[in-house]
Amino acid sequence: MKNRNQNKLLTLALALTLSLPLASCGEKKTEGTYKIGICNYVDDASLNQINENLQARLKEIGAENGVTFQLLYDNPNADAAVMNQIISGFQAQDVDLMVGIATPVAMAMQAATEGTDLPVVFSAVSDPVSAQLVHSLEAPGSNLTGTSDYLDTNAVMNLIFAAQPGAKKIGFLYDLGQDSSTTPIAHAKEYLTARGIEYVERTATNAGEVILAAQALVRDGVDAVFTPTDNTIMKSELAIYEIFTSAGLPHYTGADSFALNGAFLGYGVDYASLGRETTDMVADILLNNATPATLAVKTFDNGTATVNTETCAALGFDYSEIEKLFAPYCAKIQGITTAEDFSDLEG
Repeated sequence: MKNRNQNKLLTLALALTLSLPLASCGEKKTEGTYKIGICNYVDDASLNQINENLQARLKEIGAENGVTFQLLYDNPNADAAVMNQIISGFQAQDVDLMVGIATPVAMAMQAATEGTDLPVVFSAVSDPVSAQLVHSLEAPGSNLTGTSDYLDTNAVMNLIFAAQPGAKKIGFLYDLGQDSSTTPIAHAKEYLTARGIEYVERTATNAGEVILAAQALVRDGVDAVFTPTDNTIMKSELAIYEIFTSAGLPHYTGADSFALNGAFLGYGVDYASLGRETTDMVADILLNNATPATLAVKTFDNGTATVNTETCAALGFDYSEIEKLFAPYCAKIQGITTAEDFSDLEG
């Protein structure tokens, strides 16, 4: 697997030919050079899909019309100090637009551009209103807009009880510091309380704590574990999925990358599509003079359930039966096998 964790600025000068349909808010630009700074919060399979599809979509758009893009990309690997340095570097290089992948990056870019008109397009922000990145999804109101991977927590809860109707105690595994977990965990508590189901919370902020929290949930005697779109837990899924599987505990999560890394279920958006849609918003702003303040945040139908077929079998479930049980609650059900990255499944 290629190394994505190097904290150095990768400058990719791409001569791209770009064009999109005219936006109503301005005259379309047909030539020029644009510099875009892209910061990906951390190396995980879902966020990497966004970045890879973002850059691939730019190539597709560029092949059609005539603008030059200079892309500046970096990944701070969840280090806040490095992240701020990267963003300052983008500004020092006078970028025309910044892309922030995941909530912490978007929030850092918001702080860095406060009082300016530098456009910021975020991607994979689970709750941009609660994070105070936008005034509303329909009318963001400032220099930020983007795409959301909002998680329908009730849908995940429904899947838990479809597969395990007799479950009595559910474990929550998440990082208190991840804004993407705040709302889904609150919704999960509401759902379970209404049904009279007990829940146990275990939190962690780093890889070592995640392992200890996973082991604690096994000792807690939970019947299943729920994790939202939490990047801290996602980074450690390969290290904990066997802990849960050996104990007979299905791990239900908020992204397909968890299932790729061994979790029983990942439910949520298609992150490849999220990346492409984010790119279309970038192009709309740069080429069509669309303004982030009035360009609505894009949300998605997140009804795709990705089941790790190897983990499914190890837990004693029959995949074909799981498909039938999940069908009423999902727009799509797909199987996946354990790997470190989606690219490892290609071919």
